[in-house]
Amino acid sequence: MAPSLGHVETHNGANVYANTHPRRIPSRFFSEPPSLGAFQKICSQTASSSTYPLSSTISKNIPIYNLSSLRNTHVSHLQDEWYHILLSGPGVLVLKGMFTNQDIINATNNAFSQIISSERIISGAKGDHFGAAGQNTRIWNSLQKHCIESPESFVEYYSNPWIHAIAEAWLGPSYRVTAQANIVHPGGKAQTSHRDYHLGFQSTEATARFPREMQIASQLLTLQGAVAHSDMPATSGPTRFLPFSQGFQEGFLAYRRGEFQQYFNEHWVSLELEVGDAVFFNPALFHAAGENQTKDLDRWANLLQISSAFGKTMESLDTKAMAEACWDEMQKLYEAEGWSERLQNVVKTVAEGYPFPTNLDRRVPGLGGMAPESEQDLLEHGLREHWNKARVLQEIRSLNTDAAA
Repeated sequence: MAPSLGHVETHNGANVYANTHPRRIPSRFFSEPPSLGAFQKICSQTASSSTYPLSSTISKNIPIYNLSSLRNTHVSHLQDEWYHILLSGPGVLVLKGMFTNQDIINATNNAFSQIISSERIISGAKGDHFGAAGQNTRIWNSLQKHCIESPESFVEYYSNPWIHAIAEAWLGPSYRVTAQANIVHPGGKAQTSHRDYHLGFQSTEATARFPREMQIASQLLTLQGAVAHSDMPATSGPTRFLPFSQGFQEGFLAYRRGEFQQYFNEHWVSLELEVGDAVFFNPALFHAAGENQTKDLDRWANLLQISSAFGKTMESLDTKAMAEACWDEMQKLYEAEGWSERLQNVVKTVAEGYPFPTNLDRRVPGLGGMAPESEQDLLEHGLREHWNKARVLQEIRSLNTDAAA
């Protein structure tokens, strides 16, 4: 007979087991309502150029890195600063001029336009979880759709070293890139302030069931970013941020509360962006897209959501479909440059770098190893061995079949 766990009570929206003995250890949950005063104190900090000496400037508490002037800087030193900013600093930074080739952005925008036209024929106009149809145009899983629509521009876009440098700074290796394109039309309304995936997409009640340290740790599983695909003057409503707010531990339980929404609305900051600039931020940072008050400017952004090897992405990706679409382009790049950094960046975008979960009965690690081959390992092998497209697709199918339960 299974032992009884006693009477079940609700604590902060979470199920906990009543204890007839006096509590001698603290609750694993947040046990008090979020304190606005504590939140204000955290958000009153000021970022200093002495802390981030590699930044070009700090504007409105947001460090800005002009990448054109940093090409001789050791990338690891930049990554140290970026990690500190995201974890315990302002929580947000701008990479100025991340894309300097306007042709890449134009080709990508053209691909997005084709995708939007095709999807409208199938399903009509649609908005997203913050904007109604007509205010926003959203392409879910823009990464995979871009790959299939325009392999050449996809390879050029995601070979960009800076995307991968900041992803690895925050998440380490074997991260997984996903993306959603978003176009906010004139008149598009501002979002309410929020936190992002994972727990930012859960209800307050569902969030409260996670122990406090899991709530805090969840921010380490994702990096949020946005690449400007159009100029973003202040009147177009670039994203609003509340620097340092990711440091408020109870934030996933607090951000919907009226007093926290009001504080955000009174203290947010935003920066104008130019085409090719990118902003990256901790998903726990309080933020909200602004209102597009222009008469004739669509605000285009490619929203990057990059996940840790130890997390789950919000969107599913089909490695086989993407490899089929861009294998020829990857082979061209290999023939031109060998196993270059640019090609490695494309492989990191197309394929999964973490080989788990898997079926270890069928996918036995090599002698002396603890992990089987990943999808990225497979693609590298195929490029080095000059596999044709049929061969690489068969190998991906076999890997996925063997990995299944």
